[in-house]
Amino acid sequence: MTSAPTAMTETDTEVLRDALGLLKDREQVAERLLDSSAKHSFDPDTELDWDAPLEDGKWFWPPELVSLYDTPLWRRMSLEQQQDLSRHEAASLASLGIWFEIILMQLLVRHIYDKPVTSAHVRYALTEIADECRHSKMFARMIQKGGAPAYPVSRLNHNLARVLKTVSTTPGSFACTLLGEEILDWMQRLTFPDERVQSIVRGVTRIHVVEEARHVRYAREELRRQMVTAPRWERELTRISSGEAARVFSIAFVNPDVYAHVGLDKREAVAQVKASGHRREVMQSGARRLTDFLDEIGVLRGMGRRLWRSSGLLA
Repeated sequence: MTSAPTAMTETDTEVLRDALGLLKDREQVAERLLDSSAKHSFDPDTELDWDAPLEDGKWFWPPELVSLYDTPLWRRMSLEQQQDLSRHEAASLASLGIWFEIILMQLLVRHIYDKPVTSAHVRYALTEIADECRHSKMFARMIQKGGAPAYPVSRLNHNLARVLKTVSTTPGSFACTLLGEEILDWMQRLTFPDERVQSIVRGVTRIHVVEEARHVRYAREELRRQMVTAPRWERELTRISSGEAARVFSIAFVNPDVYAHVGLDKREAVAQVKASGHRREVMQSGARRLTDFLDEIGVLRGMGRRLWRSSGLLA
């Protein structure tokens, strides 16, 4: 998965191509991302007004993105209960984001461990780790500001992730990175311009969208490279592991405890979310840009494709 470190900076010595065309030089990509980071990075502690009061009558997440939207149960809920559910689901998604970003930081450190420390590729990975540290603190502060509890993933998924970050191959790491980043990014792009939503939530999602665009570019470029250069067994393992990660992620996306906190029957709510055509379309729409990309570079094949379909993220 990794090569021995050398004193040289890491540049491409051969022309690489996949179904999307020529791959760009790794160092040139990293230099552009470092330049973008210098121009468009934020300190959430000073960028956002954390002392401003919450706004009466506003959502914490666009209603169309709330898991129960347009279900029979949703239609029986009062507006206040619907908005309270959006508050708890925003906290649940922020908790999921922190969990995922802690995993991502560990995977990035593993990725660069054997790589030349003076390369732009490594410098950008360290820059991204710093971004993710700020994002995790920002999400935690948003949860506290909203007054909802944090929602940790289940013990099973917590420990499955412990195994993943220990044994993941390099292409598997970047495929899982994109899984965690791109669906939330799609939702946040709908959230930050939405004036129905609390200003603090819009501010948090705006910062995250701007900075995650770089992270997605880095992960996409590296996954393309790995799917061209990795041995066959590693590519096949990536297909299966990413499909299993998609299944786990889709289950963990909303913690069922949010329903109990707003006075709903948890089992009834979970059943209605599973049966909801609207929710299925939301999740597939959020994943579509990613699944199209993974399909083009050869990740969605065989057993991996079947796992992605069983997750509900792939039509």
